[in-house]
Amino acid sequence: MDGVRIFLGLGGGIAAYKSAELCRELVRRGATVRVGMTRAALEFITPLTMQALSGHRVATSVLDASEEAEIGHIRLADEADLCVIAPATANLLGRLAGGLGDDVVTTVVLASRAPVLVAPAMNVNMWQNPLVQANAARLAAAGRFHFVGPGVGDLACGWVGEGRMAEPIEIADAAHRLVRRDLAGRSVVVSAGPTVEDLDPVRFLGNRSSGRMGFAVAGAAARRGASVTLVAGPSGLATPAGARRVDVRGALEMQEALRGEVARADAVIMAAAVGDYRPARPATRKLKRTGEGLVVELVPNPDILAGLGASRGARRLPVLVGFAVETEDLAENARRKLEEKRVDLVVANAAQDGFGGPDNVALFVSPDGTEELPRMSKDALADRLLDRVAALLVGLDPAPSGLA
Repeated sequence: MDGVRIFLGLGGGIAAYKSAELCRELVRRGATVRVGMTRAALEFITPLTMQALSGHRVATSVLDASEEAEIGHIRLADEADLCVIAPATANLLGRLAGGLGDDVVTTVVLASRAPVLVAPAMNVNMWQNPLVQANAARLAAAGRFHFVGPGVGDLACGWVGEGRMAEPIEIADAAHRLVRRDLAGRSVVVSAGPTVEDLDPVRFLGNRSSGRMGFAVAGAAARRGASVTLVAGPSGLATPAGARRVDVRGALEMQEALRGEVARADAVIMAAAVGDYRPARPATRKLKRTGEGLVVELVPNPDILAGLGASRGARRLPVLVGFAVETEDLAENARRKLEEKRVDLVVANAAQDGFGGPDNVALFVSPDGTEELPRMSKDALADRLLDRVAALLVGLDPAPSGLA
């Protein structure tokens, strides 16, 4: 993390004692850390402690005349490559979600354009309160905010459950993932979401894909320095920061959009759940109920991933990643897909283990073997996937033309 500039904001919770170790770990990794503390945080740990560990004066107020002569909170915001909020109390989450800037921590976050890593810490019932969950979801939906934890265990209040702040090493690792630039200069194309095939003007055939996985990959690739194009089926998700989005509807439209995007791609990650079939003759008017059965003739959609693999031939670029959602024989079906479609990596998961949800349990299937991953958020899985992609790109010159 040499040269990375981090703003570390402390909220007012007992977990603030862990922030001292977090600060030391970030500095040990080479980061420059500037610390800001809310008024409540001052009750749990002293600015002198954080100053000694960071090597810089600690910001405690936007009304500090010596700092504000140079508009100190704006300088902190402008200089930050990453903001880390640890601990993030329920109160602090609510103020951030509401766009309030009533102390140095919230003001810096509002004024900064850097990504924000949030480490919640609070009582289990407080964390599970629907209002707190809504605030966390609102922050996550904004695109800039990323969460690490909370963990499950003994809490300072005596309860046992979800709510303890992630350990400093976990937070430092998550921060490291957010500031890596190992894909700088690379072009990455990601497909995401479902495709839908119209039956008539008001009905369609579709699937349960939410698009979360592909959107997470696109956002992570952009944070890691890649030029990202996201080809998305119908989805209400916000476009990840730094990604260029192309919206499509059906499989044929997705194929056409990708045809123009992969020509100069270094990696193509096909996270979209592309429908296998479409109606042969979509009705031009709404199909009316007749009381009898309805027979719809379906024709196969093109296999987009197989087409990319065949077009690449023996070339090593672009790196191709496919996804496999299965209901049975997960590893075997993923291995077959890897070989038949001539791709570098297949990310496989059982339909019941994450299809459409926020988390995933996945297998990485490659020519080198199978890696079984634990349940994790789709954001975390996106970074694990991009670790593989970055490793495959090592030593390869950026693609001047890619697929013809």
